Amino acid sequence: MDTDTTPQTSARLGRLLRFAEQDPANLNLLSEAAIAAYEDRAFDTAASLIERHAAQAPLPPRLTNLVGLIALSRNRFSEAITAFQQLHDQGNSAPPLRFNLAWSKAMTDAYQEALDLLDDETLSASPSAPALKIQMMHHLGLYDEGLACGQQLVERFPDNEALMGSLATLSLDAEQPELAQAYAERAGQNPEGSAALGILALGEQDVGRSLALFDQAIAKQPGNPRAWVGKGLSLLILGNGVAGAEAIDRGAEIFDTHLGSWIASGWAHFVNGDYKKARASFERALATDPNFSESHGGLAVLDIMEGKLDDARRNSEIALRLDKKCFGGALAKSLLLERSGHSQMAQKVRDIALSIPVGPNGQTIAQALVGFNNGLRK
Repeated sequence: MDTDTTPQTSARLGRLLRFAEQDPANLNLLSEAAIAAYEDRAFDTAASLIERHAAQAPLPPRLTNLVGLIALSRNRFSEAITAFQQLHDQGNSAPPLRFNLAWSKAMTDAYQEALDLLDDETLSASPSAPALKIQMMHHLGLYDEGLACGQQLVERFPDNEALMGSLATLSLDAEQPELAQAYAERAGQNPEGSAALGILALGEQDVGRSLALFDQAIAKQPGNPRAWVGKGLSLLILGNGVAGAEAIDRGAEIFDTHLGSWIASGWAHFVNGDYKKARASFERALATDPNFSESHGGLAVLDIMEGKLDDARRNSEIALRLDKKCFGGALAKSLLLERSGHSQMAQKVRDIALSIPVGPNGQTIAQALVGFNNGLRK
């Protein structure tokens, strides 16, 4: 075995590895070396040592736990669940283990199972635990319950910035902007808090400040989807359509199944005149939820732009049947009326459409199109 697995290998690990080579059947020595390797972040070495142990005897609980920790370090969450769940099923209910199992389940979208593990004792096992509980309730749509739980957690963990950031995000989606502002201001440099403040600033048309806050959030957490979508909308308002659409796309990809982000992406590409990308975004939303009206509405508008009037009528009818206030459906209807010569009625429908919020932060497409000369009326 190569004993110099990383430039940072400690003297202790090097010594243990040499001893393990001399006495390969010494299980205690293999265990100690594996633990030392993990502490040195030499994960491949640690895993190899554990495999050598497992080939000779069943793993003791501390090595099974180490298997889970190594899997977490590699973002292999299903493997982590297998290890931690085995220990949990054997009666090990230590709070750190429960938190690690909850975190692993959260990363595989098993939100209810993760929430069930986050009891009062487990919430003290990690500074990340209180925020994780709020995030799980948020994912499950338990907005009122999450805000009520948050009030209790804030009293218990008043300086936990991650908790404040998660509560700020939840408050935004619960349509309580004042509460979101209060929590975000207590979140310090937490990226969720910064993103929430950015969304609030964008809603007030303070685009310069919103953009700075979104960049701050992205610098701290490059995978923050709200910050990317918010940055994209900010750039759209500033007139930078291409960069804005790219930023929204990045946020939508991270969100994955967040319908509003894909719809915002579709309209961003639409106003840039890239109908192919716009259609791909609307179709991505449609594939996620065939009953989401805005997907059909966006496609209806694109159908009109491409001269597919029968398809446009069908898609607009579906969109408005699903939601009478569907932005894309109303816009498509206005364009079809305009083509039929009913320009006065078309203008009325278009004006209504341009006032309807779309996207993940309540921004209207009319606001997002400030500075564009080739907006939706093209």
